[in-house]
Amino acid sequence: MSTLLIIFLLAVAVVLGLFAGYYLRRIIALARRRSIEIDIKQMMVGAKEEVQKITGEAKKKAEETLEEARKKSTEHEVEHKKTEERLIKKEGLLDTRQTEIDKEAESLKVKVEEIKKIRERADALAVERQTSLEKVAGLTEVEAKEEVMKTAEHKYEEDLLVRMRKLEDTNNETLERRAKDILAASVQRLASSTATELMTSIVSIPNDDIKGKIIGKEGRNIRAFERAAGVELMIDDTPGSIVISSFDPVRRQIARVALENLIIDGRIQPAKIEEMVEKAKNDINKIIKDKGDQAVYECGIFNLDPRIIAILGRLYFRTSYGQNVLQHSIEMAHIAGMLAEELKADIQIAKAGALLHDIGKALDHEVQGTHIEIGIRILQKFGADSRIVQAMKSHHEDYPYETIEAVIVQTADAVSGGRPGARRDTVENYLKRLADLEALAGSFAGVEKVYALQAGREIRIFVTPEKISDLEAKNLAREIALKIEKELKYPGEIKVILIRETRIVEYAR
Repeated sequence: MSTLLIIFLLAVAVVLGLFAGYYLRRIIALARRRSIEIDIKQMMVGAKEEVQKITGEAKKKAEETLEEARKKSTEHEVEHKKTEERLIKKEGLLDTRQTEIDKEAESLKVKVEEIKKIRERADALAVERQTSLEKVAGLTEVEAKEEVMKTAEHKYEEDLLVRMRKLEDTNNETLERRAKDILAASVQRLASSTATELMTSIVSIPNDDIKGKIIGKEGRNIRAFERAAGVELMIDDTPGSIVISSFDPVRRQIARVALENLIIDGRIQPAKIEEMVEKAKNDINKIIKDKGDQAVYECGIFNLDPRIIAILGRLYFRTSYGQNVLQHSIEMAHIAGMLAEELKADIQIAKAGALLHDIGKALDHEVQGTHIEIGIRILQKFGADSRIVQAMKSHHEDYPYETIEAVIVQTADAVSGGRPGARRDTVENYLKRLADLEALAGSFAGVEKVYALQAGREIRIFVTPEKISDLEAKNLAREIALKIEKELKYPGEIKVILIRETRIVEYAR
């Protein structure tokens, strides 16, 4: 019985403890709730104060900004008023000046009418006097002149013959001396530098580490560049720079621009190389157009077809006997203009004929015929003045002189090309040999590109893989080598390299 009592008491004690704990916990929760509410109220009070503070500062700043804007608006209004006043004054001055000009114009009209009337009276008096003289003499003016001339000729015939012979001899000496003076003056008035010929271009690099990128893994980058640009890169010869070698100045310039852009970009790999070379070609085409525009502007020649000017600009990258053809043409145009001025010929026709005399050289590697015949066809096709064609086509005496401007152009060509240091025959022959070498290799079927490298000691040929098989490529290289031996003259030996590359392109879409 005592055990049951103890158990009962324990159960009662547990129940009482649970009730006591529940009420105690509820009291603590209520106390915490009151504390949190107090904190929230304090935070709300602080937030309201902060909002009031920020609002006050914003209002103050807005007032200051508004005041500053009002000041600026007032200043602008003052400036506008001053400007308006100045414009009103200028307008008044212009009106006054216009009134004065109108008065002067009316006065000039009156004076012109008076002068016309005076001139008409003077002409009438002259006719009346002539008529009176003819009546008195019984002869007309023409008859009297003939009579006087016959009498003088009969009386002084021998004296006139002696005098004429003397004048003829004196005039010949004077004309010869005058011609020399004109040529000397024309040459002296034109200051032109002596032509220089370079076969290489140098591209500076920030450090020699970039050379490894340009060469690429197993030389793939440098091979891709040389194939795309048609030049030869000499990397290890000069520290801090890369040398581009090619006899063709256009290729060399394209390669230089492309290489500089690749170095700046930093991403040097075959696809990027081809992209940069194409971009450089577009840039060079723009330079060619600009050079043509500059040439016609410098020479003062207008009304030429833009296509003629574009072809003319290509001569900037062409040389003849070591002399830049575009610079030579500009120099000739100035000399021809001076000669035409002295000889009272058509200055514009003479200058245009001189400037365009070698335009056929811009396309002589693409079109059959001499550069004179090509130039004539170009000018006729694009509607150039026929007098310009007549002036330019006789500069090598292939055609007879038809006008005085043609003689002037031929003389200017001789003066420009004949001055000391203007031309170098060896360089021209060297360039012609390289061009013939490329043309010979390019004449075979299946050849895509041909580049002469190593000063003509090596020729690199790229063929179309779809047209030429590996076996045919080997035979083709041998045929080209044999044809070079048979048809060309050259010192030493020429290395023929034929490249057949298979490129497969697919697209993932």
